[in-house]
Amino acid sequence: MPSSDPALTLHTVCGLEELSGHSAGGVSHVLSLLDPGTPEPDAFGVYGEHRRTTLHFDDCLGPGTTKHGRALVPPEPAHVAAILAFGHELDGAAHVLVHCHYGLSRSTAALLMLFAQGEPGTEASALVEKLHALREPAWPNARMTAFADAALGRGGSLSEAVRRLHGLQLQVRPHLADLLRDLGRGEEVDAALR
Repeated sequence: MPSSDPALTLHTVCGLEELSGHSAGGVSHVLSLLDPGTPEPDAFGVYGEHRRTTLHFDDCLGPGTTKHGRALVPPEPAHVAAILAFGHELDGAAHVLVHCHYGLSRSTAALLMLFAQGEPGTEASALVEKLHALREPAWPNARMTAFADAALGRGGSLSEAVRRLHGLQLQVRPHLADLLRDLGRGEEVDAALR
């Protein structure tokens, strides 16, 4: 496991509609996880100087189509590798903002893997608790988490900790089960209910 990456000390996770509220927060690094075809958010025009990495893929668990007939672009190991490369560029003084559309799934999975990369000795369950405290409704994308588990040599511990978080979220928000199944993410629901 890499140990040269510093732990993240300043971090924000949010959705597109929240971006303007963080413009004065001294953000130094931004990781944007956008649907394919989504333009760069205008909100970054009022941010101070910062470095930004943008990746385009859908929040899904595999191939399929959107309700409008567009082929889904699922997260792949190359996307996870790019997120971890972004993490290698950070320093201890960085204020990292990670966002996706709603700030719940892709962005929380990405921030979890950055936590895991920077804190290789910290148990996965503690990293997920930290993420959950930061973004209470977090539902990290299980596909992204599985690829990160492999890339970071975590032996499935990140995926198991995320599965437990999903189970907790379903206890608090049982309506999510049907919503996620409708979105083609029944695998996550089934795993969480085991």
